[in-house]
Amino acid sequence: MNFVVLDDLVSDAESRFSAATDLVTLENEKAYFFGKKGIFTKLFKEIKNLNFDEKRKHGNKINQIKKKIEHLLTKYRKIFNEAELNKLLTEESIDVTLPGRGTSLGSVHPIMQSWKRIEEIFCSFGFDIIDGPEIEDDWTNFTALNNALDHPARSMQDTFYIDINDDQGLPLLLRTHTSPMQVRHAKMNHPPIKIIAPGKTYRIDNDSTHSPMFHQIEGLWISDNISFSHLKGIYTNFLHCFFETDNISVRFRPSFFPFTEPSAEIDMKFTTGPNKNQWMEISGSGQVHPKVMLNFGLDPKRYIGFAFGSGLERLTMLRYGINDLRQFYEGDLRFARQFSK
Repeated sequence: MNFVVLDDLVSDAESRFSAATDLVTLENEKAYFFGKKGIFTKLFKEIKNLNFDEKRKHGNKINQIKKKIEHLLTKYRKIFNEAELNKLLTEESIDVTLPGRGTSLGSVHPIMQSWKRIEEIFCSFGFDIIDGPEIEDDWTNFTALNNALDHPARSMQDTFYIDINDDQGLPLLLRTHTSPMQVRHAKMNHPPIKIIAPGKTYRIDNDSTHSPMFHQIEGLWISDNISFSHLKGIYTNFLHCFFETDNISVRFRPSFFPFTEPSAEIDMKFTTGPNKNQWMEISGSGQVHPKVMLNFGLDPKRYIGFAFGSGLERLTMLRYGINDLRQFYEGDLRFARQFSK
């Protein structure tokens, strides 16, 4: 090829690129210059036979012309891309005044539905709702509730301890039940005290019937004129309201809890339905232990009280017929949509 005509290549490229009608035509013109059999491939093959000085001279010239044509190619590619985008925007314009499509309402998690329902029921019984911290000190979580220092619940196998202490040097932990809220409230308020304490609790456990994080609802009633019969009446009425049926039998079995004396496990059974005649443990309860009453700052000879505690997951599983606790926390939308209202 005649190296004298190199300068004409730029004007030739300008002419060819400007005559292209779309990106496909432009890429075909690109092959004329940069393809395997294109002009620049031939030029670089021809300079192989030149001496060193001529190679450097003509090689630099070829590279300069090549860069100019590459810039032209980039320029016209940009022109065609912008034209294509403008065409799409014109043809596919969106009317922003139209209503949205595919919208759907979410649903309240079944545990939260139970939580709200339980609060409404106990508020109708005259109970107040309290709240408290999820990180507790060892005294409030265990000692104030008459848990001995060697109680198994204090072990690392059951409790999530935190590697720091509070200002008084007491170990900190994730609360293992919602009872510490009762301790804090009772120490700051005078009887009569009539409260429920719903919230998250934490224990080292995880299988189809247990979770390391779960929810509890606990109740406390302290006054100078109540008895165990008030506990039986309140909790039995609660179960009838929560499950919306009178076809429930309730029994109180003697048991042991450090913070109550006497203590009782509460069992229930449905007299109709799929769980008919099957006794199920539903709650722990009892009369507040005199030592716990003293830790509340109250005189156990003057005041008497009862407490109970139930798992929200347990109640929710029975209400909706759920067999596996893990379904609550797996985030499966197919499961959640079943509880939309």
